[in-house]
Amino acid sequence: MNFTAQNASRKWAYGAFRRIEPAMVTVAAVALLLGMPAGPAMAAKASRPSPWADLFRDVSPRERGATARRAAVPLPKPRPSEAPSAERDAPDKEQQASSPNGKPDQQAAPAPQPTPQPSACRLALTDAIAIAPSIPDIKGAGGCGGEDLVRLEAIVLPDKRRVSVKPAAILRCPMASALAEWIRSDIAPLAERLGSTVTDLDNFDSFECRGRNRIVGAKLSEHGRANALDVRAFKFADGTSISLTDRTVPRGLRESVLHSACTRFSTVLGPGSDWYHEDHIHLDLMERRGNYRICQWDVWDQLPQKAPLLPAERPEEAPPREVAAKPDDAKSGAKSDAKSDAEPDAEKSNAEKPDEAEPAREEKPAKKKRRQNRRS
Repeated sequence: MNFTAQNASRKWAYGAFRRIEPAMVTVAAVALLLGMPAGPAMAAKASRPSPWADLFRDVSPRERGATARRAAVPLPKPRPSEAPSAERDAPDKEQQASSPNGKPDQQAAPAPQPTPQPSACRLALTDAIAIAPSIPDIKGAGGCGGEDLVRLEAIVLPDKRRVSVKPAAILRCPMASALAEWIRSDIAPLAERLGSTVTDLDNFDSFECRGRNRIVGAKLSEHGRANALDVRAFKFADGTSISLTDRTVPRGLRESVLHSACTRFSTVLGPGSDWYHEDHIHLDLMERRGNYRICQWDVWDQLPQKAPLLPAERPEEAPPREVAAKPDDAKSGAKSDAKSDAEPDAEKSNAEKPDEAEPAREEKPAKKKRRQNRRS
C-alpha cells in the first residue's frame, strides 16, 4: 500500500465530510431547542441545585456546635475523700501566664521524685542513742562510697550525757550503730570503774576513698566503703586521756578494751598486726565467708624506766660459781702433776752442776731461695 499525500484523495473522501458538517450543526441546534422546557418549568429547573455544583466549591470543616450530635459519655467516679488535693497538681497561674502558649512549662516544674523510705537501722538509731543526721548517698569510682550514710557527731549515754566524736565520722548506719552500742555498753561502764566519765572519742580516720593502708592500686579499704573507724584515744571528764596503744596505760585496762572490741567488730587491728596500726586501733564490720573474724592487737608490756648499763656486782656471800671441767683439762692436770714431781730432782741436779755459761747461738739471716727458670 502507498500512503503518500498524492494518493490520499483516492483512499479517503474528505469532500464528503465537508458537506456533512453544516448539516450536523443544524441538527444539534434543533435538538437543543426541543429539549429546553418553557415557562415556569424552566425557572423551577434553574432553581434546583446542580449535582455537580459542589464539585469545585471550597469546603471548610464545619465547627462542632449545638448542631453536633452528642454521644452518651459516662461520668467519672467521685473523688475519694482521702485522695490528695487537686490544687497541688494544678499549674500556677503566673507560670501559665509566663509561658507563650498559656500552658505550664514542663522543664521549669519537673515531676517530684519519690523520697526513699528510711531503713530499719535508721529508724532504730534515734536521737536518744546518737546524734547522727542522715546524709545523701556517695557513689565514687571503683565502688567507693555507700548508702544509708550518717554523720556521727555524738553518742548519747543512758544517763543523757554525750560522748563527742571529734571530728564527726561519716559512716554507714550499721557501723555507727555498732560503735554507739560499744561506747554505751562497754566503754562507759569501764570509765565508771575508773572513777570518771568518758566525754570524747578521738577519731583518727573514718570515710576516705582510698586503698588499704593508703597504697596506690591496692584493694579498696573498708574506709572507702564508710564501714570503718580508727580510734586513737578516749578523753575523760577529769581531763585525763587514755591512748589505747600507750604502754604506760595499765595492761588490764587495755586488755578489757581489746576483748570488748573483738566481740562487737569483725575486724580489729592494732599494734603487732602491721606497722600501719602501731598508733591507733582499726575497727570495721567487713563481712567474710563463714562469719570469719580478725582480732590482731598485741598488748605490749611497759618498758623499763632505766635500762641497766653494767651488770650488778656479785655479792660476797654468794657461793662460788661451778664451772664444768673441759676434756683437755684432765690431760693438762696430769702433765702438771708429773712436772711438779720432776721439779725437785731437776733443782738438785742444777745445784750439783757448776754454773757454766752456755755459748750464745749465732743467729743466721734467713736466706731466700731463688727460683731458677729452667729452659729446655
